[in-house]
Amino acid sequence: MNSEKETFQQKNFVQKSLFYRFSQFVGFLLGARFFVAILLTFALYVSTFFLFNQDESFRKFVFDFKVHGIIFCTVLTILAGGIINQFYDFEKDHIVKPFRTRVQSFIKQKYFLYAYLFLSIISLGVAWTISHNVFVFFVVYQFFMWFYSHKLSRILILNNLTFVSLTLYPFFGMMVYYETFSKKVLLMAIFLFLMLLCIDIVKDTLTKSVDKAFGYTTIPNYFKTKTTKGIIISLLVITMAVSMKLILRTGISGFMAYYFSGGLFVFIFCIYLLLNSSRKSIFLTINILRLWVFVGIIAMLLNGIEGKI
Repeated sequence: MNSEKETFQQKNFVQKSLFYRFSQFVGFLLGARFFVAILLTFALYVSTFFLFNQDESFRKFVFDFKVHGIIFCTVLTILAGGIINQFYDFEKDHIVKPFRTRVQSFIKQKYFLYAYLFLSIISLGVAWTISHNVFVFFVVYQFFMWFYSHKLSRILILNNLTFVSLTLYPFFGMMVYYETFSKKVLLMAIFLFLMLLCIDIVKDTLTKSVDKAFGYTTIPNYFKTKTTKGIIISLLVITMAVSMKLILRTGISGFMAYYFSGGLFVFIFCIYLLLNSSRKSIFLTINILRLWVFVGIIAMLLNGIEGKI
């Protein structure tokens, strides 16, 4: 009887141990924003090969280890940035993201800091082996990642502009690396900047009371609701104007032309939703905009494949 009880306890201990380890693993992935990093990696590869890289063949691109090294450093830096951001936002995330915080509680915060230092050092080490310019590029990137989490995320307007700029920073690096400067690329960069800015402000609208309680001065908790909506709608209208300019003035074609044309209707629908003051409509708006960014990556991929064939 005792042996059966001991066997049961051992099995129970193993199951709990496995669950604990799995929870730690999931907690680390969520803390490092691993899934966001995967999406950005995919977007980087698509934009690099089909937008910035105009001359190289696919074979040459595959064996361009310098580019892969830069993207690898970017991924490590994004993971490190996600970790340091959740470290500073830990108390706020208890309220805003209770499930993620609960899963992350399986790992002590000091281990997140160890992981942050490890990822940062590996990223800078690889960057140094590529070139001194790449090393400086990532030193600047990592510094502003930390400075955003430490200070800038609490400052009105700067928080939104810095967050979006840091998201686009690797793409800017690739544009400089390939020296791809054109009116089309510039307008596409402006379009993406405006879309991400809209998403970030709408996100702040959903968390404005919590942000205010923890000392984050955002547009929604600084201005009145009507003013905040006016800012978001104005940004969407400007984004629509950029879309029209891309369609009419740059000779863009294929899937990307359909994407920017369809975007006009998407933004009109988002404006309609924003005029409704319910939380549900705001939540729907942010998810539509996020989905449309992802659709843009797929459209670029399909457009690139069509152009290469």
